[in-house]
Amino acid sequence: MPDPATEAQFQSMRESARAIFRTALAEASISKGFERHVHFERGVLRVCEDLFLLDSYSNVLVVSLGKAGHTMVEALTAQVDRSLKGIVASSVEPSSQVHGFRYFLGGHPTPNAESIQAASAMLRALEAQPASALVIFLLSGGGSSIVEKPIDDDISLDDLIATYRALVHSGAPIAEINAVRKHLSAVKGGRLALAASPAQQVSLLVSDVPDKTPDALASGPTMPDSTSVEDCYRIAEKYELLRQFPQSTRELFERHALDETPKSGDPAFHRARWWPILANQTAIEEASLAAERAGFVVHVDNSCDDWDYDRGAEYLLGRVRELRKHFSPVCLISGGEVTVKVTNGGIGGRNQQFALACATKIASENITVLSAGTDGVDGNSSAAGAIADGTTLDRARTLGLDARSALERFDAYSFFGALGDAIEIGPTGNNLRDLRILLAY
Repeated sequence: MPDPATEAQFQSMRESARAIFRTALAEASISKGFERHVHFERGVLRVCEDLFLLDSYSNVLVVSLGKAGHTMVEALTAQVDRSLKGIVASSVEPSSQVHGFRYFLGGHPTPNAESIQAASAMLRALEAQPASALVIFLLSGGGSSIVEKPIDDDISLDDLIATYRALVHSGAPIAEINAVRKHLSAVKGGRLALAASPAQQVSLLVSDVPDKTPDALASGPTMPDSTSVEDCYRIAEKYELLRQFPQSTRELFERHALDETPKSGDPAFHRARWWPILANQTAIEEASLAAERAGFVVHVDNSCDDWDYDRGAEYLLGRVRELRKHFSPVCLISGGEVTVKVTNGGIGGRNQQFALACATKIASENITVLSAGTDGVDGNSSAAGAIADGTTLDRARTLGLDARSALERFDAYSFFGALGDAIEIGPTGNNLRDLRILLAY
């Protein structure tokens, strides 16, 4: 174990990493995003660069879906000084409901019965809207499972859940997972926009997907789909998904019977607009500012987005070791998500698995690593992520914990929970992907 002075320095670094993460969450909140980008004055709603005279529409319908479904409705109604109505589907049970909205508690990371009920209610409401109506879509991460209806009635809820589990555990990046989801769904890949057409549409995005693929957010229910059925067949082969899918899903692939989703140029999108309100980049920028104020020299490197967690750990640790040769103290911030292919059923998630992998590589080094999800939830655990440093392995041994065994069992939560190094903040009602914060002297 390190001497008291060294342990105090490690403790200070852990506290700094936690403070940077907390500040990033607070400054990249949905309420602050709406304050910056959404305004309502004299009957005119401004969304970024678009203006909507609400009284000129025969009806205004709000459809909100994703982990931030309720939070986004709260933020919108806080800006708009008039009553709104619509549908909210989220995986987070709100402490109160906004008047005029019908609520559904959808499942995540796999759909549940209310996911299907929410999708059916949304489709019915959207199909009833005339050309003179305005539909405001509020989209956030997690919407892929929170609102869902299979495109084929032969796919039962149990089959749908089995399909989702196969996709989530395949090791495929989220963009490829969502490409398959879109083509199996009656609501994804632009199909909600298709249902709402010919009404005027505007989508406000709180994004948990890479900036270059906005249509992957909640599997793109309101925008043209950039993926194709051929992509789905290729992805299924690449990750050997057919043997993992239930029969009803597998048969669609075997018969090449997937229907194509609406593409750019489809009339459904002629009166549709899309605006990002918050994204992973927002959290990265706020974390960078917080680290600079704390006295760190800050560098940002998002290269390992969608990499395997162990490869990402090796890469980022190599980067921070190189940076500390030239700067001290240094903070390396990395956004996006790493991937984990789960082969054993422990408790944890990609962030805790990443932090644990780092712990095995930095014993006795003056490096601190925090990895956490901005939604407050990591995998099947109650934590958002975890924090590791050069003392983690020594502290674990005194408690009889084996880091490598926990890593192999995908049981990182039990490991970090025992150390007090799991980041337990509860669901945030937001979702801007993950943050990795590496500090070094």
